[in-house]
Amino acid sequence: MARMYKVLGFWTGIIAVMAYLGDLTNMSLLFLGQTILFVSLSYLNLSERMYIYIFGAYLTVFFVGFTYWTTFMMTPGAGGH
Repeated sequence: MARMYKVLGFWTGIIAVMAYLGDLTNMSLLFLGQTILFVSLSYLNLSERMYIYIFGAYLTVFFVGFTYWTTFMMTPGAGGH
């Protein structure tokens, strides 16, 4: 299970680099933080149950934040037209 957190860290790191190259600084910093979190968690050698609990908490925070952002922060009709 710890290896899967390293895989998550790898892919979030790739996304952080691509966002940085695309001049999306805030997004790249967000994904860099996730990369550091996932890679550091992978070296803790926790039990599989604890890794699942941590991932569940991560998904809960993501979905709450994403729902808040899309509901209250995005401007309706601002599709770039």
